[in-house]
Amino acid sequence: MDLTDKLEILADAAKYDASCASSGAPKRHSIGKDGFGATTGMGICHSYTPDGRCVSLLKVLLTNYCLYDCQYCVNRRTSNVPRARFTVAEVVKLTTDFYLRNYIDGLFLSSGIIQSADYTMEQLVQVARELREVHQFRGYIHLKTIPDADPALIAAAGRYADRLSVNIELPTQDSVQKLAPEKSVHTIKLAMGSIRRKLDEKAEEPKSPRFAPAGQSTQMIVGADASDDQQILTTAETLYGSYKLKRVYYSAFSPIPQSPKSVPLAPPPMLREHRLYQADFLLRSYGFQVNELLPATGNLALDIDPKLAWALEHREHFPMDLNRAEPHMIARIPGIGLRNAQRLIDLRRLRQIRYADLSRLRCSMKKISPFIITADYFPSNDAGPSEHLRRAMADAPQQMNLWPELQAA
Repeated sequence: MDLTDKLEILADAAKYDASCASSGAPKRHSIGKDGFGATTGMGICHSYTPDGRCVSLLKVLLTNYCLYDCQYCVNRRTSNVPRARFTVAEVVKLTTDFYLRNYIDGLFLSSGIIQSADYTMEQLVQVARELREVHQFRGYIHLKTIPDADPALIAAAGRYADRLSVNIELPTQDSVQKLAPEKSVHTIKLAMGSIRRKLDEKAEEPKSPRFAPAGQSTQMIVGADASDDQQILTTAETLYGSYKLKRVYYSAFSPIPQSPKSVPLAPPPMLREHRLYQADFLLRSYGFQVNELLPATGNLALDIDPKLAWALEHREHFPMDLNRAEPHMIARIPGIGLRNAQRLIDLRRLRQIRYADLSRLRCSMKKISPFIITADYFPSNDAGPSEHLRRAMADAPQQMNLWPELQAA
């Protein structure tokens, strides 16, 4: 098969792997050194697919052949899709050629399972090894690891890759057993644990060999099973605490032709994936816990963002006096982010905060007004029902499709 044809198949097959974030890799360059390439503070380059997904410019699978029959996967064993396979040399050539043409800043490489988990992992490691040692490539490399592979191979991958990821796939063990019977949550978590131990060892002994300096991440598929957002976020919260993950990515399930009956025929709303990312950010950066955002089973609201939903459910905290409130509480006010919260703290050390200051900081005034008090402002409708505020602040409704069945098809 022609290399261009392989690239078309295997780049398209990789679009379901989420990886859109700053890499976290250390800055490297080849100025005055052998080799080529560099990493920057922003990490890997990105592009956008027509459905709005942000993807790296060179995100490919080594192969989309696979021994596994995961029901939600387009590349499962029983799926009727075109198949292709790169050699190690072909992936290395594509990466170096694309980098030298300034198309990419790095490589995101995953693969279906061929022959065995160890064989597949050896191939992935070989790509990274040749790029680093033979071509002196100093750009960003993200490898998807195979949980069933020998831990020694995963350790070798960490010596060459900036980031490793082990996909948890689904939020509950029952769902994994039902939809991905060849995979084991226990094995996946063992692989995550071995990566965390290596990262901890590197942190305790900085002079030890490099190991995945950008940490590890994982991905969960949303909407392929009956798990609600509370289950998904609870699993994410546990993973962050137990394995010190850099990110949990959420990928909305995408039905494929001839899907098995064990998975839904229609995708979940893309907005659900977006709300999960917003809630995940609140967990990682704002000090929220899952039981605050979703105290009961169910999904996040689609018409308003999770922080606004929390504020409307906890009106006892509002309106909040910006000149007296605790710093961590200021960041919980809808319309105020972490950066502006710190700016307000710095400002009130000099003088009292006034309403115009918030406008100068480009805060969302429509969203923020009912929840704050400043030296010259007190909301007139602070006692108004939360339902009224929710209707006023909800996202604009969208026109429904006349024939949703045709749209889904």
